[in-house]
Amino acid sequence: MAVTNTNNGVNLNDVLNASGVSTGTKKTTTEPVDKNALGKDAFLKLLVTQMQHQNPLDPQDNGEFIAQLAQFSSLEGIQTLNSSVNNIIGGIASSQALQATTLVGRSVILDTDKAMVDTTASFTGQVVVPQNITDGKVEIKDKDGKVVKTISLGEQAKGTADFIWDGTNEKGEKVDPGQYTFTATTTVDGKAQTMYTLLPAKITSVSFQGGSEMMLTLAGGQKIGVSKVQSIGI
Repeated sequence: MAVTNTNNGVNLNDVLNASGVSTGTKKTTTEPVDKNALGKDAFLKLLVTQMQHQNPLDPQDNGEFIAQLAQFSSLEGIQTLNSSVNNIIGGIASSQALQATTLVGRSVILDTDKAMVDTTASFTGQVVVPQNITDGKVEIKDKDGKVVKTISLGEQAKGTADFIWDGTNEKGEKVDPGQYTFTATTTVDGKAQTMYTLLPAKITSVSFQGGSEMMLTLAGGQKIGVSKVQSIGI
């Protein structure tokens, strides 16, 4: 149904059609036009037509025209800003994906309690010591949860403490390579306290999951968030 100015019979459909905006009537154009959008040209032509056909005995207040222009300008600015932000987000995602590929095959230090260990060589890890302690220990368990080795940390100051495992059990026998769990504990004011362990691992692949943080797949199949990475080696 045609929309008209009730005061003087101006058909707004004609103005819209002249600007390439669909109003339900057929129009041939050389370029595709968004049928639901009122573009700058159409808006300005509507505004000019409104000014030309206003009642001379009761003209529209200039403030109304200024307000309409300001609203349209604000809307156009918001649309441009949204487009720019979307482009930036897309660029950041592409950059992250490119950076992620460089992590594959790299050795990293992670805030975790599990690690794949080649027991033919020495394994070095760290313990985060929350305060000065008089004694501490690291229990190493195999995939079945059995303790194969306990390493004493002794007295440690607040900070990080290194420990080295030579890949042997309590009897001094070499154990099989595989995934092991490291649990560091100490006693504070007569109560047992667990401490964080920082362990080396090799990254085999990276993945993104629906806008959440990048996930790293480690040797052995363990998945961990990139926020757990403490440092990256070679």
